[in-house]
Amino acid sequence: MSLTSVFFSEVFGTALLVLFGVGVVANVLLARTKGRGADWLLISFGWGLAVFVGVFVAWRSGAHLNPAVTLGLLASGTDNYSTEANPVAVTFASTVVYLAAEMVGAFIGAVLAWLVYRKHYDAEEDAGTVLGTFSTGPEIRSYGWNLVTEVIATFTLVYVILQFGNTPTQVGPLNVALLVVAIGASLGGPTGYAINPARDLGPRLAHAVLPIRHKGGNDWGYAWVPVVGPIIGGVLAGLVSRVF
Repeated sequence: MSLTSVFFSEVFGTALLVLFGVGVVANVLLARTKGRGADWLLISFGWGLAVFVGVFVAWRSGAHLNPAVTLGLLASGTDNYSTEANPVAVTFASTVVYLAAEMVGAFIGAVLAWLVYRKHYDAEEDAGTVLGTFSTGPEIRSYGWNLVTEVIATFTLVYVILQFGNTPTQVGPLNVALLVVAIGASLGGPTGYAINPARDLGPRLAHAVLPIRHKGGNDWGYAWVPVVGPIIGGVLAGLVSRVF
């Protein structure tokens, strides 16, 4: 594949991932929506199905959709970022293209979700709720432990994805979707399980620039945790996969 094709594949896949993911959170949290007051399980399933959609859309480029996955593959020592049918050699240029596309796609997806729920964002008066639809935040703020949570959750995501590739069925959208649901239901309580730097930072940037009526701050003091934690977890998963 050309790097141009890789870029647009990852942009579209990540944009749909974030559109559906931010969308399900907005549906549960924002004022006067049909899904207002639904529980955490709906959010977990919503994000899992968001991954399902994104992986299908971006299959040609390997459907990374997540810098932690890209960097985990890099750390694993693989020579190819995509499938054998659509090979993308691991180079500095291809790595940058994947990371840039994931960030751009995440930003676009968040903007699209805001457009869908525009009137509900206008009706929501709590600034914390508004930010919570875009990006993650801890229930108990303790940066060190919040970081540990994101490292462990992302390690499980990337390590299991890498192991899927060694099974007879290979990796598939449903496998990854159910894995994300499991992580959300099991490990998402402390931090909201970013497990994807682009998924958190892209929407946080969108929140910063969009004209949202009752918008507060962007919680930049915490913003490094859902970026650094998943990167560490993804790289560790790649390194461990070389041994096991």
